[in-house]
Amino acid sequence: MQEHNHCNNRYTRICFSVGTKGGSYHSTWNKVREVFPSFLTQPQNFPVSSSLILSRVTGPAAGYRLRGSFTKTLLDDPCKHNMGNTVVRSNFEWVYTDQPHSDRRKEILAKYPQIKNLMGPDPHFKWIVSFMVLVQILSCFIVRDLPWKWLLFWSYAFGGVINHSLTLAIHDISHNVAFGNKSARWNRFFGMFANLPIGVPYSTSFKKYHIDHHRYLGGDSLDVDIPTDFEGRFFCTPMRKVLWIVIQPLLYVLRPLYVNPKPITQLEIINALFQFSFDLMIYYLWGLKPVAYLIAGSCLSMGFHPISGHFIAEHYMFLKGYETYSYYGPLNLLTFNVGYHMEHHDFPSIPGSKLPLVRKIAPEYYDTLPYHTSWGRVLWDFIFCKELGPFSRVKRECELAKKD
Repeated sequence: MQEHNHCNNRYTRICFSVGTKGGSYHSTWNKVREVFPSFLTQPQNFPVSSSLILSRVTGPAAGYRLRGSFTKTLLDDPCKHNMGNTVVRSNFEWVYTDQPHSDRRKEILAKYPQIKNLMGPDPHFKWIVSFMVLVQILSCFIVRDLPWKWLLFWSYAFGGVINHSLTLAIHDISHNVAFGNKSARWNRFFGMFANLPIGVPYSTSFKKYHIDHHRYLGGDSLDVDIPTDFEGRFFCTPMRKVLWIVIQPLLYVLRPLYVNPKPITQLEIINALFQFSFDLMIYYLWGLKPVAYLIAGSCLSMGFHPISGHFIAEHYMFLKGYETYSYYGPLNLLTFNVGYHMEHHDFPSIPGSKLPLVRKIAPEYYDTLPYHTSWGRVLWDFIFCKELGPFSRVKRECELAKKD
């Protein structure tokens, strides 16, 4: 059974071929409904947009095989682009099941054990990241005499793209893909090095909280990627949602301190000293403008910027019942394949460069899931869809956390 997403992330084209050994016509329909519970209601209302073929299979595997395709909207009520629309959700989508990725990982590995060969460090990764850091240092020299308006332009259009990409490199480094699990401390220090052009200390703190995001996905008071109740209630109109996107960098700094505060570690202090020493060196060599170029690039690119669409695309519930989504589009080339997010949560220790191979090896586990094709469209839909807002997240109680 395969699902193909065409045009945009609001509509999906479903192509299927289902067989039931020793089953009947109705049991075959029931199998289709099990796979697509949110799409199908009654068989007689099935929205087939091309030929529907039911064939009987004879021999040892006797049964029925049903083939067809249909187009269906991902949202029951399509977005109405009206600036006066208020988000209709008043709470998170609470569920009482464990996060799905652990079970998926076990099932996929049992069927495709060769996926284990993809785990481990990426030998090219550290050189790509080092080159990006050097490009930004060279850029500091180039922008030192630029007028402020052009400095801000290049911060958004060029430096910000690199800095945002470096934050995603730090994400991969937090999973030890630079030097491997046996060299964890080297990964931590390399994360501080990748942090330098971002302008503010980030790498070590990110690592500290990102572990919880994977272990307790959607966990109440544990996963700080989940917005607060205040965010859900206040940022509920299109204009307020735009503001929410703009201030994402600030929210990612403040939210952990409120939701799940943790003591400052020695590595965080080292990260801060290393970072501020670098900032002072840039200021001493070339003045204030290069420092502003770096920090402005980080803030602008993590706010209202096409690449920042991944913040929303990854886990915001565009389709009820699905809490993790992948993005398959060209911006993966600039972001270490962070768009392959379903694959990443299934296998966090696989480097981003190898995540497309996971989908290639086990297509039936990914091709049947909804996915995004445009981060820009994600931002647009999030702003103007009354079904989408900060409350559009799956949330759960994590009992295991209470035993830690």
